[in-house]
Amino acid sequence: MGVEKKVTFGDRGCPAWSRVNDLLTRRGFPVVVRMVDGELRLPDEEVPTAWQELRVGTPQGMVTLKRQGQGLAVVVWGNADEALRQARDTLAAAWAEASGGTVQAE
Repeated sequence: MGVEKKVTFGDRGCPAWSRVNDLLTRRGFPVVVRMVDGELRLPDEEVPTAWQELRVGTPQGMVTLKRQGQGLAVVVWGNADEALRQARDTLAAAWAEASGGTVQAE
């Protein structure tokens, strides 16, 4: 079972992965895409525009991003430690900022 944060996209819609990744990099939070829609990816491969699920590696562990209508769910395992939950929250905030959207409160 996962623990998730929901992000609702703003007027800009779903931002490209490259935009979110650039934002995270500028903040000193490195992430690497590990899987796209269930397929393994090399670190330098482009992320397609029409993805449905991304799995990204962070220094704290793996986080799953799932598109859901006009937003996405940012998910970690239910037994995730505080550091991994903070990584989830950082990713959720970056997606919200890049789209002009919001992170829903728990």
